[in-house]
Amino acid sequence: MDSACVSQADTFPFGNGSVQIVNVPPLDPSLYSLTPDEAQFFKVATGINDDEMLKAHILMAQEKSLQGWLRLISYRSVVAPYPCIYVFTFLRVGITKLPVYQDILAIGRERPDAIFLDLGCCFSVDSRKVALDGFPAHRIISLDLKKEFPELSNFLFRTSKDTWAGHFIPGDVLDPEVLPVAPITRRGSKLGSPPDLSTLTSLNPLHGRCSVIYASCFLPLFTEEQQVHLGRALAGLLSPEQGSLICGMQISKKEKGSNPMVFGSSEYTVFCHSPQSWTELWDGTVFEKGEVEVKINVWEFSVHQSVDVMAWSVKRL
Repeated sequence: MDSACVSQADTFPFGNGSVQIVNVPPLDPSLYSLTPDEAQFFKVATGINDDEMLKAHILMAQEKSLQGWLRLISYRSVVAPYPCIYVFTFLRVGITKLPVYQDILAIGRERPDAIFLDLGCCFSVDSRKVALDGFPAHRIISLDLKKEFPELSNFLFRTSKDTWAGHFIPGDVLDPEVLPVAPITRRGSKLGSPPDLSTLTSLNPLHGRCSVIYASCFLPLFTEEQQVHLGRALAGLLSPEQGSLICGMQISKKEKGSNPMVFGSSEYTVFCHSPQSWTELWDGTVFEKGEVEVKINVWEFSVHQSVDVMAWSVKRL
């Protein structure tokens, strides 16, 4: 791929609309890094034990994904500007940093009908990690905008649709045909026969059936009003069983509001909640007060700019 910097303006899909990108920087392999735990995971998951060979493979997956976006969206530019792919944050295996991670694995072990839903999955790295650690892969569903992500995930992890048992649904979460708001399922409700996960084309058949919903670096892409809407939609998917979880990681602020972000010579805006406003959204707005337990941890994170990140969980009581 030509590494020349993209100078003209283009737009790409982003949360509730699109973002104009100008002067996208060239791919920079020096940004590649893996912690010892991440390196061990990718070595086991890909079967590549040599560090340099693993790096070369991941760089190839990165380039392949960007070429894929170019083909799909028909950009004039040689590079599709997705920051998480450029700066390798898609490798971070963020789900393991959640305090509820062991709870997620326990749900997969102990509930025969457990379903793990990964929203905004990208390469499905977190889904692969959850499966490697014991959550049944055939009970994992990933969703993202573009139908080509399973191919990219299989390339990264050197699997195929025959050797990876997880499922993928392409779709826009703001499309009611994909994810409508449905009433929250209460304990004792009869759900009927479970759906065949391999035939799903939307999340509609999953109302009241998802044991774990993972939405990392995803919800701030939408406006405040849309985040309330999506919170209610996700609540409708959540199993009524005690301990069922909605969780993730995302940028936060001390006071909720718009947060400017910079990529290359371009700026875009995300809407960030504070820990307090995020708690109030779930405990009192989406769910009735006292129906759920919300826990949040915050720390500072820096790649191309410094931001506060919160790891959060919403647990059915």
